[in-house]
Amino acid sequence: MPVETKPAPQRRRLTVKPTLLGDRIFFGITTGTAYFSIVLVVLVLIFLMIRAWPAFQHEGIGFITGSKWDDSVQPMIMQIFPMLYGSILLAILGVILAVPMAIALAYLIEFLAPKPIARVVTLLVDLLAALPSVVIGLWGLFVFSPVAEGWAKLLNHYLGWLPLFANTSGNFSRSPFIAGWIVAVMIVPIITSVTREIFSQMDRDLINAAKALGGSMASTFTKVILPTASGGIVGGTLLGLGRALGETVAIFFVLNLSFDINWADLTEARGGSIASMILGKLGNASDYERSGLMAAGVVLFITTLLINFLAGYIVNRAQPWRK
Repeated sequence: MPVETKPAPQRRRLTVKPTLLGDRIFFGITTGTAYFSIVLVVLVLIFLMIRAWPAFQHEGIGFITGSKWDDSVQPMIMQIFPMLYGSILLAILGVILAVPMAIALAYLIEFLAPKPIARVVTLLVDLLAALPSVVIGLWGLFVFSPVAEGWAKLLNHYLGWLPLFANTSGNFSRSPFIAGWIVAVMIVPIITSVTREIFSQMDRDLINAAKALGGSMASTFTKVILPTASGGIVGGTLLGLGRALGETVAIFFVLNLSFDINWADLTEARGGSIASMILGKLGNASDYERSGLMAAGVVLFITTLLINFLAGYIVNRAQPWRK
Protein backbone atom coordinates (compact mmCIF):
# COMPACT_ATOMS: atom_id res chain seq x y z
CA MET A 1 0.00 0.00 0.00
CA PRO A 2 1.60 3.30 -1.01
CA VAL A 3 2.47 5.67 1.76
CA GLU A 4 0.64 8.94 1.45
CA THR A 5 2.98 11.91 1.83
CA LYS A 6 1.75 15.23 3.03
CA PRO A 7 2.99 18.37 1.36
CA ALA A 8 5.42 20.38 3.40
CA PRO A 9 3.76 23.26 5.23
CA GLN A 10 4.27 26.64 3.66
CA ARG A 11 6.94 28.64 5.35
CA ARG A 12 5.56 31.59 7.26
CA ARG A 13 6.99 35.04 6.75
CA LEU A 14 7.38 36.92 9.97
CA THR A 15 6.95 40.66 9.59
CA VAL A 16 7.23 43.21 12.31
CA LYS A 17 5.82 46.67 11.77
CA PRO A 18 6.14 49.61 14.14
CA THR A 19 3.15 50.04 16.40
CA LEU A 20 4.07 52.94 18.67
CA LEU A 21 3.73 56.49 17.38
CA GLY A 22 7.41 57.29 17.91
CA ASP A 23 8.48 54.13 16.05
CA ARG A 24 6.15 54.98 13.17
CA ILE A 25 7.59 58.48 12.88
CA PHE A 26 11.16 57.17 12.98
CA PHE A 27 10.34 54.46 10.44
CA GLY A 28 8.74 57.00 8.11
CA ILE A 29 11.67 59.43 8.35
CA THR A 30 14.31 56.77 7.70
CA THR A 31 12.33 55.27 4.82
CA GLY A 32 11.80 58.69 3.25
CA THR A 33 15.49 59.51 3.61
CA ALA A 34 16.47 56.27 1.91
CA TYR A 35 14.14 56.91 -1.02
CA PHE A 36 15.27 60.53 -1.20
CA SER A 37 18.89 59.43 -1.69
CA ILE A 38 17.79 57.35 -4.69
CA VAL A 39 15.78 60.26 -6.09
CA LEU A 40 18.75 62.55 -5.58
CA VAL A 41 21.05 60.29 -7.59
CA VAL A 42 18.48 60.13 -10.40
CA LEU A 43 18.09 63.92 -10.38
CA VAL A 44 21.87 64.41 -10.58
CA LEU A 45 22.02 62.03 -13.53
CA ILE A 46 19.13 63.84 -15.26
CA PHE A 47 20.81 67.22 -14.71
CA LEU A 48 24.09 65.96 -16.14
CA MET A 49 22.33 64.41 -19.14
CA ILE A 50 20.50 67.65 -19.94
CA ARG A 51 23.70 69.68 -19.77
CA ALA A 52 25.67 67.04 -21.67
CA TRP A 53 23.14 66.41 -24.44
CA PRO A 54 24.62 68.91 -27.00
CA ALA A 55 27.99 67.15 -26.82
CA PHE A 56 26.47 63.67 -27.09
CA GLN A 57 24.28 64.82 -29.98
CA HIS A 58 27.16 66.32 -31.95
CA GLU A 59 29.91 63.77 -31.23
CA GLY A 60 27.83 60.60 -31.09
CA ILE A 61 29.61 57.39 -30.15
CA GLY A 62 32.88 59.03 -31.18
CA PHE A 63 32.75 60.97 -27.92
CA ILE A 64 33.67 57.76 -26.10
CA THR A 65 35.73 55.98 -28.78
CA GLY A 66 37.71 58.92 -30.21
CA SER A 67 41.00 60.32 -28.94
CA LYS A 68 41.07 64.01 -29.84
CA TRP A 69 40.14 67.15 -27.90
CA ASP A 70 40.62 70.25 -30.06
CA ASP A 71 39.15 73.66 -29.22
CA SER A 72 40.86 75.43 -32.15
CA VAL A 73 38.18 74.35 -34.65
CA GLN A 74 34.48 75.20 -34.78
CA PRO A 75 32.60 73.28 -33.63
CA MET A 76 35.32 71.92 -31.38
CA ILE A 77 36.13 68.21 -31.27
CA MET A 78 35.60 66.50 -27.92
CA GLN A 79 36.53 62.83 -27.49
CA ILE A 80 37.54 61.22 -24.23
CA PHE A 81 38.76 57.68 -24.87
CA PRO A 82 42.36 58.38 -23.68
CA MET A 83 40.99 59.87 -20.46
CA LEU A 84 38.50 57.02 -19.97
CA TYR A 85 41.14 54.38 -20.60
CA GLY A 86 43.58 56.22 -18.35
CA SER A 87 41.03 56.34 -15.53
CA ILE A 88 40.48 52.59 -15.78
CA LEU A 89 44.23 51.91 -15.99
CA LEU A 90 44.95 54.01 -12.89
CA ALA A 91 42.07 52.41 -10.98
CA ILE A 92 43.24 48.88 -11.79
CA LEU A 93 46.85 49.73 -10.94
CA GLY A 94 45.75 51.28 -7.65
CA VAL A 95 43.68 48.21 -6.78
CA ILE A 96 46.57 45.85 -7.58
CA LEU A 97 48.81 47.81 -5.21
CA ALA A 98 46.19 48.40 -2.52
CA VAL A 99 44.60 44.95 -2.09
CA PRO A 100 47.68 43.17 -0.61
CA MET A 101 48.27 46.08 1.80
CA ALA A 102 44.61 46.16 2.83
CA ILE A 103 44.38 42.40 3.43
CA ALA A 104 47.62 42.48 5.43
CA LEU A 105 46.35 45.36 7.57
CA ALA A 106 43.00 43.66 8.19
CA TYR A 107 44.72 40.39 9.12
CA LEU A 108 47.07 42.24 11.47
CA ILE A 109 44.20 44.05 13.20
CA GLU A 110 41.94 41.01 13.63
CA PHE A 111 44.31 38.09 14.21
CA LEU A 112 47.87 39.16 15.02
CA ALA A 113 48.14 42.43 16.92
CA PRO A 114 47.31 42.79 20.61
CA LYS A 115 44.13 44.74 21.25
CA PRO A 116 45.83 48.07 22.14
CA ILE A 117 47.99 47.98 19.00
CA ALA A 118 45.01 46.90 16.88
CA ARG A 119 43.03 49.90 18.11
CA VAL A 120 45.89 52.26 17.23
CA VAL A 121 46.28 50.76 13.74
CA THR A 122 42.51 50.99 13.18
CA LEU A 123 42.56 54.63 14.25
CA LEU A 124 45.42 55.42 11.84
CA VAL A 125 43.64 53.69 8.94
CA ASP A 126 40.43 55.60 9.67
CA LEU A 127 42.44 58.84 9.88
CA LEU A 128 43.94 58.14 6.47
CA ALA A 129 40.42 57.72 5.07
CA ALA A 130 39.46 61.11 6.48
CA LEU A 131 42.34 63.04 4.88
CA PRO A 132 41.21 65.36 2.06
CA SER A 133 42.32 64.51 -1.47
CA VAL A 134 44.21 67.78 -1.79
CA VAL A 135 46.37 66.91 1.23
CA ILE A 136 47.26 63.52 -0.19
CA GLY A 137 47.88 65.13 -3.58
CA LEU A 138 50.30 67.67 -2.12
CA TRP A 139 52.04 64.93 -0.16
CA GLY A 140 52.30 62.90 -3.35
CA LEU A 141 53.70 65.86 -5.29
CA PHE A 142 56.34 67.07 -2.85
CA VAL A 143 57.19 63.99 -0.76
CA PHE A 144 56.27 60.77 -2.52
CA SER A 145 56.97 61.63 -6.18
CA PRO A 146 60.78 61.89 -5.79
CA VAL A 147 60.83 58.51 -4.02
CA ALA A 148 58.55 56.86 -6.60
CA GLU A 149 60.66 58.27 -9.45
CA GLY A 150 63.61 56.39 -7.98
CA TRP A 151 61.56 53.19 -7.90
CA ALA A 152 60.51 53.74 -11.51
CA LYS A 153 64.13 54.24 -12.60
CA LEU A 154 65.15 51.01 -10.88
CA LEU A 155 62.32 49.12 -12.57
CA ASN A 156 63.30 50.60 -15.92
CA HIS A 157 66.97 49.75 -15.36
CA TYR A 158 66.42 46.11 -14.46
CA LEU A 159 63.08 45.34 -16.16
CA GLY A 160 63.08 47.87 -18.98
CA TRP A 161 62.84 45.04 -21.51
CA LEU A 162 59.23 44.62 -20.38
CA PRO A 163 56.79 47.01 -22.13
CA LEU A 164 55.26 47.93 -18.76
CA PHE A 165 58.48 49.51 -17.52
CA ALA A 166 59.96 50.77 -20.78
CA ASN A 167 60.75 54.50 -20.94
CA THR A 168 62.05 56.21 -24.07
CA SER A 169 61.66 59.83 -22.95
CA GLY A 170 63.89 59.66 -19.88
CA ASN A 171 61.23 61.50 -17.84
CA PHE A 172 59.90 59.43 -14.94
CA SER A 173 57.89 62.13 -13.14
CA ARG A 174 54.08 62.57 -13.28
CA SER A 175 53.59 59.05 -14.63
CA PRO A 176 50.79 56.47 -14.18
CA PHE A 177 53.18 54.54 -11.92
CA ILE A 178 53.26 57.40 -9.41
CA ALA A 179 49.54 58.15 -9.79
CA GLY A 180 48.72 54.48 -9.23
CA TRP A 181 50.50 54.54 -5.88
CA ILE A 182 48.60 57.66 -4.84
CA VAL A 183 45.30 55.99 -5.78
CA ALA A 184 46.35 52.93 -3.77
CA VAL A 185 47.01 55.05 -0.69
CA MET A 186 43.54 56.58 -0.99
CA ILE A 187 41.60 53.31 -1.37
CA VAL A 188 43.50 51.20 1.18
CA PRO A 189 41.25 52.39 4.06
CA ILE A 190 38.06 51.41 2.18
CA ILE A 191 39.25 47.91 1.33
CA THR A 192 40.77 47.45 4.80
CA SER A 193 37.51 48.44 6.51
CA VAL A 194 35.40 45.97 4.51
CA THR A 195 37.96 43.17 4.83
CA ARG A 196 38.33 43.72 8.57
CA GLU A 197 34.54 43.54 8.95
CA ILE A 198 34.47 40.23 7.05
CA PHE A 199 37.32 38.82 9.14
CA SER A 200 35.61 39.84 12.39
CA GLN A 201 32.42 37.94 11.41
CA MET A 202 34.25 34.68 10.71
CA ASP A 203 33.65 31.64 12.91
CA ARG A 204 36.66 31.50 15.24
CA ASP A 205 35.98 27.81 15.93
CA LEU A 206 36.70 27.12 12.26
CA ILE A 207 40.05 28.88 12.50
CA ASN A 208 40.93 27.19 15.81
CA ALA A 209 40.02 23.79 14.33
CA ALA A 210 42.39 24.37 11.42
CA LYS A 211 45.19 25.23 13.84
CA ALA A 212 44.35 22.20 16.02
CA LEU A 213 44.77 19.95 12.99
CA GLY A 214 48.33 21.20 12.61
CA GLY A 215 47.82 24.09 10.26
CA SER A 216 50.32 26.92 10.44
CA MET A 217 49.28 30.54 10.47
CA ALA A 218 50.15 30.81 6.79
CA SER A 219 48.21 27.72 5.71
CA THR A 220 45.22 28.67 7.88
CA PHE A 221 45.19 32.10 6.25
CA THR A 222 45.49 30.84 2.67
CA LYS A 223 43.24 27.77 2.94
CA VAL A 224 40.61 28.79 5.51
CA ILE A 225 40.41 32.54 6.03
CA LEU A 226 40.90 33.78 2.47
CA PRO A 227 38.49 31.34 0.76
CA THR A 228 35.82 32.05 3.37
CA ALA A 229 36.21 35.82 3.14
CA SER A 230 36.89 36.04 -0.61
CA GLY A 231 33.43 37.35 -1.55
CA GLY A 232 33.58 40.21 0.93
CA ILE A 233 37.14 41.08 -0.09
CA VAL A 234 36.05 41.28 -3.73
CA GLY A 235 33.17 43.54 -2.74
CA GLY A 236 35.50 45.85 -0.80
CA THR A 237 37.90 45.86 -3.72
CA LEU A 238 35.13 46.96 -6.09
CA LEU A 239 34.12 49.71 -3.68
CA GLY A 240 37.73 50.89 -3.72
CA LEU A 241 37.73 50.66 -7.51
CA GLY A 242 34.69 52.94 -7.65
CA ARG A 243 36.52 55.48 -5.47
CA ALA A 244 39.65 55.20 -7.61
CA LEU A 245 37.74 55.91 -10.83
CA GLY A 246 36.42 59.19 -9.47
CA GLU A 247 39.57 60.51 -7.84
CA THR A 248 40.32 64.06 -9.01
CA VAL A 249 42.60 66.45 -7.15
CA ALA A 250 45.28 64.02 -6.00
CA ILE A 251 45.71 62.64 -9.53
CA PHE A 252 45.77 66.15 -10.99
CA PHE A 253 48.89 66.91 -8.93
CA VAL A 254 50.92 63.82 -9.87
CA LEU A 255 49.90 62.88 -13.43
CA ASN A 256 50.70 64.58 -16.73
CA LEU A 257 47.39 64.48 -18.68
CA SER A 258 47.78 63.65 -22.37
CA PHE A 259 45.44 62.66 -25.19
CA ASP A 260 48.24 60.53 -26.60
CA ILE A 261 46.97 57.16 -25.36
CA ASN A 262 49.26 55.48 -22.86
CA TRP A 263 48.29 51.84 -23.23
CA ALA A 264 50.58 50.37 -20.56
CA ASP A 265 53.82 52.37 -20.37
CA LEU A 266 53.56 52.90 -16.64
CA THR A 267 56.76 54.92 -16.20
CA GLU A 268 56.17 57.36 -19.08
CA ALA A 269 55.14 60.89 -18.13
CA ARG A 270 51.71 60.81 -19.74
CA GLY A 271 48.34 59.38 -18.84
CA GLY A 272 44.65 60.06 -18.57
CA SER A 273 41.96 60.68 -15.98
CA ILE A 274 38.45 61.93 -16.71
CA ALA A 275 37.96 63.56 -13.31
CA SER A 276 41.30 65.38 -13.44
CA MET A 277 40.64 66.48 -17.03
CA ILE A 278 37.33 68.04 -15.94
CA LEU A 279 39.11 69.82 -13.09
CA GLY A 280 41.81 71.18 -15.39
CA LYS A 281 39.52 72.42 -18.19
CA LEU A 282 36.38 73.58 -16.44
CA GLY A 283 37.64 76.99 -15.35
CA ASN A 284 38.38 78.30 -18.87
CA ALA A 285 35.79 76.28 -20.82
CA SER A 286 33.22 77.77 -23.16
CA ASP A 287 29.57 76.84 -22.87
CA TYR A 288 29.88 74.14 -25.50
CA GLU A 289 33.07 72.76 -23.95
CA ARG A 290 31.30 72.66 -20.60
CA SER A 291 28.71 70.46 -22.27
CA GLY A 292 31.50 68.08 -23.26
CA LEU A 293 32.90 68.08 -19.73
CA MET A 294 29.43 67.33 -18.39
CA ALA A 295 29.19 64.45 -20.86
CA ALA A 296 32.51 63.13 -19.60
CA GLY A 297 31.08 63.35 -16.09
CA VAL A 298 28.05 61.33 -17.20
CA VAL A 299 30.28 58.55 -18.53
CA LEU A 300 32.29 58.49 -15.30
CA PHE A 301 29.14 58.71 -13.17
CA ILE A 302 27.49 55.73 -14.84
CA THR A 303 30.69 53.66 -14.74
CA THR A 304 31.19 54.32 -11.02
CA LEU A 305 27.51 53.69 -10.27
CA LEU A 306 27.58 50.30 -12.00
CA ILE A 307 30.71 49.31 -10.07
CA ASN A 308 29.12 50.32 -6.75
CA PHE A 309 25.97 48.30 -7.54
CA LEU A 310 28.15 45.30 -8.35
CA ALA A 311 30.09 45.78 -5.11
CA GLY A 312 26.91 45.91 -3.04
CA TYR A 313 25.62 42.74 -4.65
CA ILE A 314 28.85 40.85 -3.99
CA VAL A 315 29.08 42.01 -0.37
CA ASN A 316 25.47 40.94 0.28
CA ARG A 317 26.16 37.55 -1.26
CA ALA A 318 29.24 37.17 0.92
CA GLN A 319 27.31 38.18 4.08
CA PRO A 320 23.88 36.50 3.88
CA TRP A 321 23.18 37.38 7.51
CA ARG A 322 22.83 41.04 6.48
CA LYS A 323 19.69 40.33 4.44
